[in-house]
Amino acid sequence: MQVLPQIRMGKPQSPDQRSVVGARSHRPLPPRVSKPDSVLRLRMRSVWQSSLLSLGLALGVSGGALALPLHSSPSEPAPPQTATTQPVLQASPSQPVPPVSVPPGAIQPSPPPTAPPTETYRLGPGDRLLVDIFAVPEHSGERQVLIDGAVHLNWVGGVPVQGLTLAEAAQAITAAYDRHLYDPVVTLTLISPRPLRVSLAGAVNRPGTYVVPFTETPGGTPDARWPTVTQALQLAGGIAQFANVRQVQVSRQQAGAATETFYLDLWTLLQSGDLGQDIALRDGDSIWVPTAADIDPAEAQRLASASFSPATIRVNVVGEVPRPGTVEVPPNTPLNQALLAAGGFDNSRAETGAVQLVRLNADGSVSQRSVAVDFTQGINDDTNPILYANDVVIVGRSGGAQFSDSFNGVLETLGKIFPLFLLF
Repeated sequence: MQVLPQIRMGKPQSPDQRSVVGARSHRPLPPRVSKPDSVLRLRMRSVWQSSLLSLGLALGVSGGALALPLHSSPSEPAPPQTATTQPVLQASPSQPVPPVSVPPGAIQPSPPPTAPPTETYRLGPGDRLLVDIFAVPEHSGERQVLIDGAVHLNWVGGVPVQGLTLAEAAQAITAAYDRHLYDPVVTLTLISPRPLRVSLAGAVNRPGTYVVPFTETPGGTPDARWPTVTQALQLAGGIAQFANVRQVQVSRQQAGAATETFYLDLWTLLQSGDLGQDIALRDGDSIWVPTAADIDPAEAQRLASASFSPATIRVNVVGEVPRPGTVEVPPNTPLNQALLAAGGFDNSRAETGAVQLVRLNADGSVSQRSVAVDFTQGINDDTNPILYANDVVIVGRSGGAQFSDSFNGVLETLGKIFPLFLLF
């Protein structure tokens, strides 16, 4: 293949000129002109400073600039400072960090309607425990606190736990096994508490000592089984009608010889449902219900429907009524309701204007008074008083019934004396 010579237009060049042109064609290109290094370092320094300012703001640095000494290389002069400064990053005052608190007016979380946590329960004879020693199953299992107040375990024998909480008993068992096991980890669980014996006195229907059972709820929490004060009052027949439910006292023996007394307001429990007034019982608690000087009639009906009030009371209605005898009525029942439960008045014989009320007082005395009957009145002490258990209501005879009974009695007597009069 024939290579055509390269044709260049223009004036012919000399050999020396051609050599110069060839030399220029192979000369390396000069390096690309870049921006000064001082400008790049200024930009990098600005980016680094902005990052540090953001980090300082996240760590709580606010209210001013984050001053950091920035030095340039000693071989190069520092870039000239300008009048323009970087804006200082600060937290916006219009967006403060809200505190962690419940806003006013919100519903506060109420405590659970159960006994105090099981961890505060003090062990005693009869408690059944689950002893779990981590990674040592041969020494784990169910144990019962014996009459001597100790729980007997393998290798260590009896460990006294009476009067201790679950956490304290676990520490005692850990100390006992520490001589045989390396770093033992003991966990105690209360499976079945011992029966609770509590005493009730004061304005209750059947004062005395009671064993309060536990309530086992399927799927419920362990603390939900603890009996409460109102359940103990139910066992004692409920409160008496003259009980002061605003100052119920619960005395509890603490560790050592100290005694702690709690004052409960069961009326608040009825009004607002404050379950904190119905505390859980402990073994050995003493409950005292004081006597009220006076009972508000408006509160009497509410107390009668309470769960810790007796379901019914017995009063006696005798005299001129269709069904004389003992009548079962709800607590705090007024006089009018008891009369209606006995069938009302016998209109042909009863004295409907007034009845006699006989009452056995708390001090053992007996009082009797006349009560004017008015079925249009509400509860009041004059015409429609509240009845107590074992009150006696006597409905007397009217004047006509008394005359008729007297006349019939005379005729009956004469008939016995003179039998011939019966023939005519």
